[in-house]
Amino acid sequence: MTFKNRSLFTIFFCLSFLFSFLELTKAKRSVFVAQTSPSSDIVSGGYWQLLQSSVGISAMHVQLLPNNKVIIFDRIGFGPSNISLPSGSYCPNDDCTAHSVIYDVVSNTFRPLHILTDTWCSSGSLDSDGNLIQTGGFNDGDRLIRTYTPCDACDWYELKDSHLIDRRWYATNQILPDGRIIIVGGRRVFTYEFYPKDDYLNNNRSFYLRFLVETRDPEENNLYPFLHLLPDGNLFIFANRRSILFDYNKKIVLKQFPPIPGDDKRSYPSSGSSVLLPLRLSRTGPPVVEVLVCGGAPAGAFLKAEKMKVFVEASWTCGRMRVNDPNPQWVMEFMPMPRVMPDMVLLPTGDVIIINGATNGTAGWEDAVNPVFNPVLYSVNGDPARRFTVLSPSKIPRMYHSVALLLPDGRIFVGGSNPHTKYVFTGIYPTDLSLEAYNPYYLDPKFNSLRPSVLSVDSSDTVSYGRIFVVSISLSLFKEGAAYVALIAPPFTTHATGMNQRMVVLNTASVVQVSMFNYSLVVDGPTNVNVAPPGYYMLFVVHSGIPSQAVWVKLI
Repeated sequence: MTFKNRSLFTIFFCLSFLFSFLELTKAKRSVFVAQTSPSSDIVSGGYWQLLQSSVGISAMHVQLLPNNKVIIFDRIGFGPSNISLPSGSYCPNDDCTAHSVIYDVVSNTFRPLHILTDTWCSSGSLDSDGNLIQTGGFNDGDRLIRTYTPCDACDWYELKDSHLIDRRWYATNQILPDGRIIIVGGRRVFTYEFYPKDDYLNNNRSFYLRFLVETRDPEENNLYPFLHLLPDGNLFIFANRRSILFDYNKKIVLKQFPPIPGDDKRSYPSSGSSVLLPLRLSRTGPPVVEVLVCGGAPAGAFLKAEKMKVFVEASWTCGRMRVNDPNPQWVMEFMPMPRVMPDMVLLPTGDVIIINGATNGTAGWEDAVNPVFNPVLYSVNGDPARRFTVLSPSKIPRMYHSVALLLPDGRIFVGGSNPHTKYVFTGIYPTDLSLEAYNPYYLDPKFNSLRPSVLSVDSSDTVSYGRIFVVSISLSLFKEGAAYVALIAPPFTTHATGMNQRMVVLNTASVVQVSMFNYSLVVDGPTNVNVAPPGYYMLFVVHSGIPSQAVWVKLI
């Protein structure tokens, strides 16, 4: 390259850097800064796209799988769906329509699957090998265990020799450090149990949990309890307005946390949502552990909606608590609008999207009105006085029985909404069979020069506890100290509950430039199985607030 050409290249490179810096500054100003009042400005960044006008069923339950497919299912009790089973299939109860589909994220296609028993309001979790373990449901399905193995031609399988001890309808699952799955609660069930059913581990029985009795009120408001595995290996359990630290091995309550302030109930059917905020690992000490709970409905709202069709305004508030403080206390914040039945999705940036739901009423059949079309961005490390940003709206109501989850390319997958006992395609809030994606601001092409591309993970796409590994990336404009590696566990999502959702920001030991645009991030694996249970995670590299597309890694 001649001196003149090198000079031109240098000028071009500097101008590109300046342009990207200005765009990033502008993006941060518009995306991250917002008032907490209802008059917050709508962000211009981010947009919606319709993926499928109909997949034949309403997405009541979803799970992203490690092969970049999303398994979707509703229930058999809705009657015939709008997608047929393949010719020659067995038709339960003479219903030859499908009530589950598998959606391919990459090709934007789907195919029907066979469900034999009722999965209504059930729960699930990926096991450490990436198989979906799905539990419970209604009527003939309330004690069943079903599995789905990710492969091109696989279908649902119902275990014949292993069943749940108690009926699990509106229960919650959480994978544990030893690979077991704990299943907690359910309607008029005050116990928990474990999968797999192994007498050696004393799993083939259920265990009484008084907390579930204490949190049940005349409207219930303790179904689909929020479960978060903490880095000390114990379980944070939240129901209604209360929460505990629970040692499931010794079967004892270690701590009772203060009730979340206010009169609003947070669990189904008042239905707020919750996430464990990102765990940021370092070599200097344990991570800060915070839980966020947003939305819900006031006491009495469900009975007013259910019996009188009076739709009370939903909760305006979020509660945030640092659970590993010596004296944990809730810090309350106001959302830009009230919301019940929200989904909360952890972004690779470490922030949270609050999406779907309604401003009035509760969960339940035709028990809510006034859908919330605008997602809200919650900036985890933002100014508490300007924490929330109202985002661009969808045009589709996503109310009772709607879902959302993070895809490996950084989009938010959104679907479902059926507030009726059957499929009803008329009226104000019809059953919705479509799928959408919300594209956050960071997917704007103007950030491409700041967006890393993952070239490889040196450990053959496996990550080991406490061991260093290298992530190789390509990046046009690198900013020193602005890159990190995050692992995000894909949740099982239903009824405003993202089971097993988890984000761990790994410690970056060093960054090595290996060529003009290629870098190696030397990263510490998670410290132990309590911080991140074994299994499959999406690995993102985030640089200057802009994430890469994820690659799947198995934590072993």
